[in-house]
Order: sequence, then structure tokens, then C-alpha cells
Amino acid sequence: MQNEELYEDIDTTQSITQRYLGLSLAKFLSLVLIVLALGIYIGVLLYGTNSLEVLFGLEDYENYLQSEVHRLKSENADLQREYFELKEISAPVSTKSK
Repeated sequence: MQNEELYEDIDTTQSITQRYLGLSLAKFLSLVLIVLALGIYIGVLLYGTNSLEVLFGLEDYENYLQSEVHRLKSENADLQREYFELKEISAPVSTKSK
């Protein structure tokens, strides 16, 4: 008799999620789906082809290219100076009198 009374008190109309979490099954599954989608989206942002790692790598490469441009401009200026000095030495000095 006691076992039958215990079974009568159990409400079988509620689902497991309603009993333990207070959510309907549809709301629970929707929440799980949203959390999974958000997790995948954040994972793609952090590790995908358009990720933060790629952005930081491109910023480092941009800094490298800017320093390379500065170095090459300086080298070019030195070579032009040397070229014009050699051109002055090799050019005959002619003075035209009028």
C-alpha cells in the first residue's frame, strides 16, 4: 500500500527538464542550441580564417613592411648621394664664357 501511495504522488505530466530545471523541453533545447551556436561562433572568431590570430599576424607583418620601407628609403638616399658624387667627379668641368 505504501508504494502505491508514493507512486500516486509523482506527477508524470512534467518532463525531466521541468522537474529539475523549471524549463519546458522546447525552451531547454532552444537554450542548448543557442549556447552551442554561440560557442561555435566565438570559436570561429578566435581560431578561424578571419580570427584574431590572423589579425595580429597581419599587424606584425605591416610593421615589418613599414620598417623595411624606411630602411630601403634610407639606403636609396645613400646610393643616390653616392651616384651624384661620382657623376660630379667624372663629369668634365666646362665653363663657357660669353
